[in-house]
Amino acid sequence: MARRKKEPKSVHRENIASAASVLFMDRGIAATSMDDIAKAAGYSKATLYVYFENKEEIVGILVLDSMKKLYHYIVSALEQQETTKGQYNFICRGLVRYQEEFPFYFKMVLDKINIDFESHDYLPEEKETYQIGEEINEKIKGFLISGMEKGDLRNDLKIMPTIFILWGTLSGLIQLAVNKEEYIKKAMGLSKVQFLEYGFHRLYCSISDRGEW
Repeated sequence: MARRKKEPKSVHRENIASAASVLFMDRGIAATSMDDIAKAAGYSKATLYVYFENKEEIVGILVLDSMKKLYHYIVSALEQQETTKGQYNFICRGLVRYQEEFPFYFKMVLDKINIDFESHDYLPEEKETYQIGEEINEKIKGFLISGMEKGDLRNDLKIMPTIFILWGTLSGLIQLAVNKEEYIKKAMGLSKVQFLEYGFHRLYCSISDRGEW
């Protein structure tokens, strides 16, 4: 215990959040108690409350972390390719890799986030999460506008609705492929990768100006 006291507060918070993420993935957030988290992290319950006021604060930290990781994946995808289709393909692959590496985070990114910061009843992490989400949307907005200017994407796209449609469809396809992988293989004769490639291509065709199907 003496060794722990010498460690920075951030180290303890990271240890606790890491233990909590494993429990949340196995049991779900609602079924996981602060006592469960304390035991998994190797802390007393009283010590746990030194670093986190409640379970909601831990969830807020994890959601923020997930948004930071997602931002990195999106930015990396856009920087590695110059063509519109190439960037789109890399965004799709980046999201698949993100889901495979951080399945719990992937689900959390799709959850509801707080957008009301007029009142004082919110966590600092919630506002930062919202801001990073807006930065991600700006990156996707730039991708869409660039594609429209190049003549690769339809010029009648409504930017914000298209961004949300892309997020919803891509994330939905990826999660569906994970949940129904065996069914897709048996009923369609497609691997998860083949199913996703087909779905990603169809979605791109819906916003493409080339009219290819």
